[in-house]
Amino acid sequence: MIARTKEAPLSAGPGTPTRHPVGTGSVVAAVEERLNAFFETRGPIVEPLGPVFVDAARALQDFVIRGGKRTRPSFAWTGWLGAGRSVDDADADAVLTACSALELVQACALIHDDIIDSSRTRRGFPTVHVDYEQRHRDQRWRGDSDHYGVSVAVLIGDLALAWADDMTRDAGLPADAAARFAPVWAAMRTEVLGGQLLDIHGESAGDESVEAALRINRYKTAAYTIERPLHMGAALADASPELIAAYREFGTDIGIAFQLRDDLLGVFGDPAVTGKPSGDDLREGKRTVLIAEALQRADVDAPAVADLIRTSLGTDVTPERVTELRTAITELGAVDAVEKRISSLTDQALTALDASTATSEAKRQLRAMALAATARSY
Repeated sequence: MIARTKEAPLSAGPGTPTRHPVGTGSVVAAVEERLNAFFETRGPIVEPLGPVFVDAARALQDFVIRGGKRTRPSFAWTGWLGAGRSVDDADADAVLTACSALELVQACALIHDDIIDSSRTRRGFPTVHVDYEQRHRDQRWRGDSDHYGVSVAVLIGDLALAWADDMTRDAGLPADAAARFAPVWAAMRTEVLGGQLLDIHGESAGDESVEAALRINRYKTAAYTIERPLHMGAALADASPELIAAYREFGTDIGIAFQLRDDLLGVFGDPAVTGKPSGDDLREGKRTVLIAEALQRADVDAPAVADLIRTSLGTDVTPERVTELRTAITELGAVDAVEKRISSLTDQALTALDASTATSEAKRQLRAMALAATARSY
């Protein structure tokens, strides 16, 4: 583990850590073991750069290990097993290591997303840029504390993406599996960055359409959360084109439904569950499907309410205004419309899964994961 210290040199530890065999314990625990083992291998590379970089690398490790449900590796691993592979296969450990690297892509996306959205907390902790902003302020360093925090967090997010590539490269995949995996991995990275750009542009350009919001959901969330992880697992397993197509259909629909649920949590969620202040999406001005549905209805039936929503988005709304907006969005029927869309997408996804050639155990697990990802929780 990368040590945060300015007194002692960084040590890579006693060689490669002992890891539990794949298939013992939970996938979450196995993923975290592989992530910690990977961070330990970075020691000899990081240490010569000195304590500032050692500390930044440790901040990344803390961010990655501290929280998260390991959703993306779990879908990728289940996709591999569902194509008829086994935890007893010779390449199982390498496959799970490659799947685990998805958590580093996720870390990059979250760290940068928090900067873009000016978020102050993540999973109940200060976001990375806020952490470094405070360090600058506490040390009374020169320059602007906010700018320093953002600058360091951008680089830590970049480091996460670079190390994700390193982790897949060093996973020990057989050459043929690595060749099948590479184009899917490349497509996923491009899609998540493209989806983020669409999101930024949509907010700035004021595109309020449901179609635009769904396109963002498709590429910013669905592709790299469920669709591409399942595709990666299938590619690593050398699955048939038919199973890959079924996985991708299932993954797209559940991925969008997952984001729609997250959109509802962003307005109605309990901070104890979300780790963010109540109504945070309203303050950030996110043009979600929920907001698009509300505005579409308000423009026709309640222009004053439409004006209230538009003028409130992206401002530091009070708790009282959050309550007022929640009531308006609900009464417009936007919440019901999003709930119906979630149900429809989930049904479509499960139909595609049931008709696929995935193993019965994988179907059972994917069904449970899909329902957990899209369940009402506010």
